[in-house]
Amino acid sequence: MKKNQIIKKSILFAVCILLAFVFVFPIIILLLNSFKSLKEIYMSVLSLPDALNFDNYKQAFSELDYFRSIRNSLTVTITVTAANVLCCSMAAWVLVRYKTRTSTIIFTAFSVAILVPFQCVMLPLLSLMGKLHLISMPGLMLVNLGFGSSMSIILFHGFIKNVPAELEEAAAIDGAGQIRVFFTIVMPLIRGISATVAILCVMSLWNDYLLPSLTINKKGLQTLPLKTFLFFGAYTKKWNLGSAALVMAIVPVVIFYVCCQKYIVKGVTEGAVKG
Repeated sequence: MKKNQIIKKSILFAVCILLAFVFVFPIIILLLNSFKSLKEIYMSVLSLPDALNFDNYKQAFSELDYFRSIRNSLTVTITVTAANVLCCSMAAWVLVRYKTRTSTIIFTAFSVAILVPFQCVMLPLLSLMGKLHLISMPGLMLVNLGFGSSMSIILFHGFIKNVPAELEEAAAIDGAGQIRVFFTIVMPLIRGISATVAILCVMSLWNDYLLPSLTINKKGLQTLPLKTFLFFGAYTKKWNLGSAALVMAIVPVVIFYVCCQKYIVKGVTEGAVKG
């Protein structure tokens, strides 16, 4: 029996290693190509660089206008993520605690909204944004908040149902108002799912190209994905500079994920125990 368990664990471990390699392989290739010259990349994408060429990073840093671009990306990402976590957690809490026919209809509407792809409403939305003078950075944030709210509310809704209502009732008996109950009782208990929602939101916003290209594709307002695209023109493609730019673009997201990973694991395990 022990021998069979060892074999099963060995096979599972090998499969996990293989899957990890499949997911990490494109990032490794991107990192290797960021140190190559353009000639080396055209000769072989998979080969190791002859030498570590940091000139690619220096030139890409300059052409990206990195500090301004990352500031624009951070402004959009942090603002929308913070608003998404706060507004959607409060909305989900109300939908869970005040169960009525209206709340059921609203939650169903959010669930159905996930099935609607952005491309289906892109043109009417841009027309409406133009009429309301929202073709701007604030308009981009507002639209991103609206499109990201459905998934966030569903995630918060499922987690908040596992939060004991007795804790909130006890705080209310002690004289705490609804706002205080939410921020002192509910929010600390949903930190795990809040981190998960924040990471999903950050990944979506940081990598978004389509909507920013339609709303803020102007000099001085461009985010990192928009500036990175400038290395890949119709007639010339600077793969070496583009690779270096992409590496610099993903570093902040990787750091954010590493910092929040423990909260995700904690939230998943807490949810499993409560469920």
